[in-house]
Amino acid sequence: MKLRLTPLNFAVAFFIVLAITTWIYKPVAVTGERYTEMSGTIALVFLLFAVMSFFLDMLFRNFFSQTKLLWMIEVSFIILTAVIYLLVR
Repeated sequence: MKLRLTPLNFAVAFFIVLAITTWIYKPVAVTGERYTEMSGTIALVFLLFAVMSFFLDMLFRNFFSQTKLLWMIEVSFIILTAVIYLLVR
């Protein structure tokens, strides 16, 4: 199997680091606010985001075999997700 680095690989790593940081140092390290009873829940949400990003990465890899096209699609997906997040927020 050929190892290819993609933007969603970086997103998976980022979400796993956030989950571990939230689990160990409590959410104040990530959110800046105190959530004393929600530290495990927030860490699990970040792990869920990591699993979903991994699943989407595998899905995109099956549909797009060229690395350049895969990068363009995944970067577009990340930008679209960020824009939707900012509009909803």
